[in-house]
Amino acid sequence: MIGIIGAMDQEVAKLKEMMQDVKVVKKASREFYEGTLNGTPVVVVQAGVGKVNAACTSQAMIDAFPVSHVINTGIAGSLQAKIDIGDIVLATDAVEHDMEASVFGYKPGQIPGMEVFSFSADEKMRKLAEESCRKVNPDISVYEGRVVTGDQFICSKEKKQWLTETFQGYCTEMEGAAIAHAAYLNDIPFLIVRAISDKADDSAEMDYPAFEAKAIEHSVKLIVEMAGRL
Repeated sequence: MIGIIGAMDQEVAKLKEMMQDVKVVKKASREFYEGTLNGTPVVVVQAGVGKVNAACTSQAMIDAFPVSHVINTGIAGSLQAKIDIGDIVLATDAVEHDMEASVFGYKPGQIPGMEVFSFSADEKMRKLAEESCRKVNPDISVYEGRVVTGDQFICSKEKKQWLTETFQGYCTEMEGAAIAHAAYLNDIPFLIVRAISDKADDSAEMDYPAFEAKAIEHSVKLIVEMAGRL
């Protein structure tokens, strides 16, 4: 069974509409939609915004359902000039950019006590996602790179530059690394799929409403195709 997590209702609503044989299970104040998507058993849930919501929902899903793979789908802000609004970023790994314990000798993003600096996405899932995206979204570009996560909506050029220089991030959002963290602790392969909705700079507030729907459409097509092949 594939676990599919999105932060906002818009990010999972269309997936829920496309599911068959749906049963709704309530856990941890969340509604988990269990059924099939493109012939594959899935459970789809809206986690809410932010790292704590994402981590709690991920663990609740893993505890309640026989999840073999986790996909986090949603939108993000681009951190690279080459990555345009509407394009897809597939995570190679994920970092919590607002983790800061440098006073104890840790570099920015390093979680004290963790054996890894970043959480690596599953290579097989990423390859399958790339193939799926190129098939169903031939008019956009797909990139593979680091996703940086924090409890902040990034909308300043200065912060964007810092994230790029410090972490070499490809995109920034508010849930991916927390979901990756939970999957890592449970030894479950995961992938973060992010459709770009804004440029994570001073234009972000203007771009976001206009391009959110198109970005979500691209990610939904990818997830549906990928589900049928995973």
